[in-house]
Amino acid sequence: MTCRMLFFDFRESEKNFFENHEFCNYDIKFFSEPLNEDMLSKLTDDDFEKTRFISVFISSSIDEKVINRFKNLRVIMTRSTGYDHIDIQSCLAKNIALINVENYGKTSVAQFVIALILMLVRNLYLALMSEVKDLFKSNNFTGRNLNTLTLGVIGTGSIGSGVCRLASGFGMKVLAFDIRPNDELKNDYNVEYMDFEGVIKNSDIVTLHLPYLKENYHLFSDKQFEMMKEGSYFVNVSRGNLVDTEALLKYAQMGKFKGIALDVVACPDVNHITVDNIENDTLFCVENSKSVQELMKLNNVIITPHMAYNTQDSIDFILESTFESLSDYLKGGRKNRVL
Repeated sequence: MTCRMLFFDFRESEKNFFENHEFCNYDIKFFSEPLNEDMLSKLTDDDFEKTRFISVFISSSIDEKVINRFKNLRVIMTRSTGYDHIDIQSCLAKNIALINVENYGKTSVAQFVIALILMLVRNLYLALMSEVKDLFKSNNFTGRNLNTLTLGVIGTGSIGSGVCRLASGFGMKVLAFDIRPNDELKNDYNVEYMDFEGVIKNSDIVTLHLPYLKENYHLFSDKQFEMMKEGSYFVNVSRGNLVDTEALLKYAQMGKFKGIALDVVACPDVNHITVDNIENDTLFCVENSKSVQELMKLNNVIITPHMAYNTQDSIDFILESTFESLSDYLKGGRKNRVL
């Protein structure tokens, strides 16, 4: 007997995986839209009755109302490491397993961060925009060698560690903060661990690599931006809600930063996103956030549409890990189980 699976946030880049794998034991229905309360009206009574497994990405918002509509749901699989878009307490109350994917972005995101840093430090973005705007006469594109700069990495999990290793390869001095320091980074890559404020105050470039938790909300706001060096660089590819966007805008307009790069922004109304892929979620947030719109007007700010992880290699890894974890669950295992 096949088991009903609903697969939300389905993207063009995921089609190749399903075309090259057989899933005889699953009756899979694909939806390009995210799963949220608005999406419930598009599902059938049969979906609510028969669905055992759901797969989503972080653009979905699975609250108590959504969970309670499914009569026989057994597993929610998020194709991400973070799971703050899923109501944990409702899962526990209904005895629903939650599976995530670890480490899928340790290479792709780390490489993307270095690319953003190079764009900022070598003024590549400014040069490209100047050419587009017919301002190429400007000579104000002088950059810096990376090996003359200090990189501050906030969070040295799999992605942050990857950034440290790559930065070390460029000869950068690397400072890091994490509640659990990584001995390999210290011993093999000369990463120096400091307290949170020490990293912020002593780095030319600060990059964030933390999960979003309630206690991390607006981890970077007025106080932290004030601590940073004049003419420093700020990079966030982790979670938008880690950063107080209004405070960032204020200091950017004051000339505090030499450059800013954001692959994520805080969205004011995430529950009403009705787009067909995660890349557009950031565009939705940009259009609905005055602070982000103002940041985009600045020549030294790069905002990309949540694409740091988005390589075919990472996407295939996510899908492979998702189905391997589900298979393990069905055998009584706990691979990648959050709950």
